[in-house]
Amino acid sequence: RFANSFLEPIWDRRYVASVEITMAENFGVQGRGRFYEEVGAIRDVVQNHLLQVVALLAMEAPSRQDIDSARDQKSVLLKSMRPLDPRDVVRGQYQGYRGEDGVAKESTVETFVALRLFIDTWRWANVPFYVRAGKRLPVTATEVIVELKQPPRSVFGKAGRRPANYFRFRLSPEVFISLNAQAKAPGEGFHGEEVELVARHHLGDEMSPYERLLGDALRGDATLFTREDMVEAAWRIVDPAISAGVPTHPYAPGTWGPTEADRIIAGDGGWHDPAPVADMNA
Repeated sequence: RFANSFLEPIWDRRYVASVEITMAENFGVQGRGRFYEEVGAIRDVVQNHLLQVVALLAMEAPSRQDIDSARDQKSVLLKSMRPLDPRDVVRGQYQGYRGEDGVAKESTVETFVALRLFIDTWRWANVPFYVRAGKRLPVTATEVIVELKQPPRSVFGKAGRRPANYFRFRLSPEVFISLNAQAKAPGEGFHGEEVELVARHHLGDEMSPYERLLGDALRGDATLFTREDMVEAAWRIVDPAISAGVPTHPYAPGTWGPTEADRIIAGDGGWHDPAPVADMNA
């Protein structure tokens, strides 16, 4: 769980300005057009995968190290999320999707979604969580950005003029945690520069996610499986966005979705776009 150990003292609204989660894929529907016409991005990855990431990130630590204690805390967290406000949702569709096999010629199904949600708990009250997911984006990566509030003063000048410090959790295709902060730039002058301190986990020959789930099912380990009350809570959150008929905006393949998605996070400085793996290793 992300918030354990050294992060726990800062893991609340006093220090966190916002949380951003991006699940990007650089490929399209890959021949699954008929399936995607029935689901779209919200049903495909937000309602299940990404809300589970939010729950794992923001839930309280379980009181015991057993399956039900962890799932109880995730359930409490999901039930504390507000249903989505359609005004906080932007849907997009990559150009060329309507030409995929099994896709309607006038389809309005979203292949991209960006949204803002809130969790009504004492720890997370009024901290915005920004979530976006899409196909035919520049990279394939899933990561979390926890942006910290600006200090009232900075040793390198006015804090408001400098990028905020943040934690980055890259979940795939590789796994690492990093801290982005200001450090003194080399030289005689007392100037700051951005640095990112990275702790990387080399997975080696780890099992694929589905292999892990199949193994857990055979052993009767339900830790990573969703309980019925959690499923119902997740659908309660996303249902307003699905039923409201939010318009779908086109976007060019290889971009970060429709420009309309920028307004969702404009008040917190804009999206942090995941870098390709090669750039992160440079």
